[in-house]
Amino acid sequence: MKTNPAEAYQAAVSRETRSDYILWLLLLLLAGSGCAALIYEIVWLQLLQLVIGSSGISLGLLLAAYMGGLCLGSAALSRLVSAHRNPLHVYAWLELGIAALGLLTLFGLPLISRVYMTGIVARGVIAAACLLPPTLLMGASFPAIARWVELTPKNVAWLGWLYSANIVGAVIGCVLAGFYLLRVYDMAIATYTAAALNTVVALLAFALGTWGRPPRPHSAPPADVGVAPYAPTSIFVYLVIAISGLTALGAEVVWTRLLSLLLGATAYTFSIILAVFLVGLSLGSVAGSFLARRVRRPRLALAGTQILLAVVIAATAYTLNYSLPFWPVDPWLSMNPWFNFELDVVRCMRTIFPPALFWGASFPLALSSVAREGEDPARLSGNIYAANTAGSILGALLFSIALIPSIGTRGSQQLLIGLALASAVMLIRPVAWAGIAVLGWALISTASEVPWQAIAYGRRVAPILRGLDPSAEAKPVFIGEGINSSVVITDRAGQRFFYVSGKSEASSALLDMRLQRMMGHLPALIHPQPRSVLVVGFGAGVTAGSFVPYPDVEKLVICELESIIPPASDEFFGTQNYNVLRDRRTRMVYDDARHFVLTTPDKFDVITTDPIHPWVKGTSALYSKEYFELVRSHLNPGGVAAQWLPLYESDEETVKMQLATFFEVFPNGTVWSNYLDGDGYDLVLIGQLDNSTISIDAIQQRLEQRHYAPVASSLADVAFPSAWDLMATYAGRASDLQPMLSGAQINRDLNMRLQYIAGWGVNSVSSAQIYRQILSYRRFPDGLLTGTGERFEDMREGIGRKHRVF
Repeated sequence: MKTNPAEAYQAAVSRETRSDYILWLLLLLLAGSGCAALIYEIVWLQLLQLVIGSSGISLGLLLAAYMGGLCLGSAALSRLVSAHRNPLHVYAWLELGIAALGLLTLFGLPLISRVYMTGIVARGVIAAACLLPPTLLMGASFPAIARWVELTPKNVAWLGWLYSANIVGAVIGCVLAGFYLLRVYDMAIATYTAAALNTVVALLAFALGTWGRPPRPHSAPPADVGVAPYAPTSIFVYLVIAISGLTALGAEVVWTRLLSLLLGATAYTFSIILAVFLVGLSLGSVAGSFLARRVRRPRLALAGTQILLAVVIAATAYTLNYSLPFWPVDPWLSMNPWFNFELDVVRCMRTIFPPALFWGASFPLALSSVAREGEDPARLSGNIYAANTAGSILGALLFSIALIPSIGTRGSQQLLIGLALASAVMLIRPVAWAGIAVLGWALISTASEVPWQAIAYGRRVAPILRGLDPSAEAKPVFIGEGINSSVVITDRAGQRFFYVSGKSEASSALLDMRLQRMMGHLPALIHPQPRSVLVVGFGAGVTAGSFVPYPDVEKLVICELESIIPPASDEFFGTQNYNVLRDRRTRMVYDDARHFVLTTPDKFDVITTDPIHPWVKGTSALYSKEYFELVRSHLNPGGVAAQWLPLYESDEETVKMQLATFFEVFPNGTVWSNYLDGDGYDLVLIGQLDNSTISIDAIQQRLEQRHYAPVASSLADVAFPSAWDLMATYAGRASDLQPMLSGAQINRDLNMRLQYIAGWGVNSVSSAQIYRQILSYRRFPDGLLTGTGERFEDMREGIGRKHRVF
């Protein structure tokens, strides 16, 4: 049977047109898989932090495992999967595999946490076991779908556009997860959403792969035609794109740290920073793809991109140090969180968007620089993507774990400038090297230290830098940048103030000293004879130091995430914390406290937790029901737990959630207040392992004993001259507060709602109103507090008043 030439021609045109349509539809598929991938990333990193901790080393291992999977998957696809297979069908199976592994990770992590071992190696093994399987498939998906592109000088830009579409989807996933799925629902719903996206994308890919005709299998041209696969100049392109990934992730680590000081380290801030960064990458990739189609020498364009990248990195460093902290932004300008988010987006666009454009443009230009007609696009895109991702892993680990603690954020930004220019040198002639060196010296010299006020005062820095706040009179006595946090200690009018990453954490002022001592003395005196103590969070060391005077304490374990904090506090708060760091009974553990409690076999008579604010990303793991259950399981019989609850920078929903979650585990829990003469802003929650009463007479007798004189003196220093004065801070108990907490949500490991709810109300100024609401339910706790004498009756009458007089 003869074929009609006209019909054959028409069929060929129809197939070609259909393939063109499919190329455009592939953009939607990659956007969908990119959206799912970012949802998974946010959920997995949050879940795994619960198992292996949230220290800088743990986070580095998590990131290395996640990006390592992407790197290996992208490089392996072209080597393991035949080019004769339908690319869209391969892509569809990968998406279904990602969905299945995503669900498995969600349900399997609780089981892994039960068999967890200690040690850095074990952490790396756990992170790799959880993240490598799904991320291998994620990494393979881009080169798999790239095989639908027939590699010609004209079509190579399609690889850049596909990459850009994937990033656009990632932006949507980042915003969707950070501002909706995890704020309104939980990690399970977020995972189901991502798995559903993967499934829809897979079904569409199957349908498109069946409807359209795959391109002919690709094969590299003979070695004597064109450029050899790994010619020396090609090696330089791979090095440049690897350095580009290194500087991109290194800069993201540095700038996220600095921007979180000015914007507040909420989960929303991190979502905004990541979204803006990804938007820049996406638009840059689109621009780079168009440029790659029009320039005759893409390697020279790639070199020019790296030179311009060094310029905008220097501009961003200047903005962060000299411009952004001085913007007249008052966090209480509006109580509407959306208004403040808009300001945060503008500030992020001003700083990190320009360099992200050039990092995004580097990828398609690198593809075009090494592409050869007829080559397997999966191998090309996979190798470039793998090189870029390998550099990203190195950049994230180097800057977060080594460079920032050793050379600081200023030195890190100077290094970023130098690396960008060094990569450009690889692709240009030596005649231009002298000019590059002069430009590098000029740009590096513009970078300076971030103002110490930004590290200390964070979101409130603008009025202080402008001299509109009394805090402007403070003088720094210590400034340090560690792996996890930046620290400033100041002196103002003879008082010391301790700041961590833009938040005031402690001071020698009476109200702060009172709260810090209560966190130690309340559980230590409620317990009849505390011998072993665990303190979560060192801070200024005052809470931990409150246990030093107790003659019965034999073991004092302190968990602190940031290693630069205890030595600094020992030097500048040694008097207030009784030099607890040097006490022979003290054992310092520099690690994530939850991880320590999870893995230690030890039990304690007292566990007191004094973490940073619940709106700080990652901190809500120390306010979850599962964490309180861990604490309860590590108490000896008769043990007492204490938990800090801040009322300032909190709204009503946040406080209710914290109270309800604590009382869920300690149903006999009580609330104590550090308010003094109508002023104050903190509460202390106490949970007892049993229902024993608290005898004020017995506590007073202990304080009057000779060997308890240092304890009595410590209390008197903060306006507690007797046991009755300390016990008079009683503010309520779980049974009385049930009407107030009706309907309050419980913060659990699988929702971590607290950090999203608390971040929503971080600008709240309703602490006094919340405190009065709590006191409106207060009644004298018969059966809990016992005592005799006139002072006890006076305290009973005062606590029993309907409205407390401050």
